[in-house]
Amino acid sequence: MPELSLILPMLALLLAIGAVAGVIAGLLGVGGGLILVPAFFYAFGVLGYDSPQIMQICLATSLSTIIVTSVRSVLAHHAKGAVDWGILKGWAPGLVAGAVLGVLVAAGLRSVVLQGIFGVLGVLAGGYLAFGRSGWRLAEAMPGGALRAGLSGVVGFLAVLMGIGGGLFGVPLMSAYGQPIHRAVATAAGFGVLIAVPSVIAFLMVDVAPAGRPPFTVGAVNLPAFAVIVGMTLITTPLGVALAHRMDPKPLRRVFAVFAIVVAGNMLRKAAGF
Repeated sequence: MPELSLILPMLALLLAIGAVAGVIAGLLGVGGGLILVPAFFYAFGVLGYDSPQIMQICLATSLSTIIVTSVRSVLAHHAKGAVDWGILKGWAPGLVAGAVLGVLVAAGLRSVVLQGIFGVLGVLAGGYLAFGRSGWRLAEAMPGGALRAGLSGVVGFLAVLMGIGGGLFGVPLMSAYGQPIHRAVATAAGFGVLIAVPSVIAFLMVDVAPAGRPPFTVGAVNLPAFAVIVGMTLITTPLGVALAHRMDPKPLRRVFAVFAIVVAGNMLRKAAGF
């Protein structure tokens, strides 16, 4: 049983991370792994946990929280009739296959490589959040056949390597194929479920060496982080939603984009050894 001197600081940091992540997610409609993965990485590092598989733990734990938040989001959007279940059914096999492949690849990579991947993709994601336009179009209808299979597999694969749900990739992709933004956001929440559930099951079977890992880690999923983050986001996300109705989120979205680029860039810097 780990000592309280180890557990209490970890719980305190996780409470703060969950509170901030919930507010930002409710306020801007983004967040998830883009906040949680680097937050876990720095928090576990500050607390002295230096497992050579620490990034796998961060990715897996982030995805475990996304199961809960994505299910809640899908149910809420479904109640408003906004989820396109036809798109989810067609994209499900590729998303699941891509997610499982992502776990197999992530489990075999060194933490520093995963840091570099997260850094590159995080900088690109921050750039899209800052400069992306909902009016960009590739076509006026969602693709089918081999193109759909390829795109859905890539979305699932990259999402796992970043420890995120489907929104960051799914929303701009569906918008580019002519889907209204509200339908894209609602349906992308379903992407998160299809990505997170199989990937977390696979991460629970990943063998993580006991040395240097945070306490109560099963496979690559840290159970205290999962429980605390889910609990805090349930409390603070509605606060972010309330703030969103009182403020103009566009300038804040750009501020968050800069924050994402800085955090991802710093992780890229650490991966490069500078």
